[in-house]
Amino acid sequence: MKAILFVFIFVVALFAKVNYSIMSTEELLAMIGYVPAKNQKAFERELGKRVGTMSRKQRILYIKNLKKKRK
Repeated sequence: MKAILFVFIFVVALFAKVNYSIMSTEELLAMIGYVPAKNQKAFERELGKRVGTMSRKQRILYIKNLKKKRK
């Protein structure tokens, strides 16, 4: 079910202006590295707003995904 949701969000992100503020933190974390360049600034802005309120588990996933993105 999560995979279907992720694919749906990813496809929508490719073809429409995306309002990242309505997405859950988990959805944003899963999208790291897959956001189109034209939406990157808005994505990073919204994710940056949430870093301070992330749970320990979410922060670990955030750091892990950032490292993968940089490789």
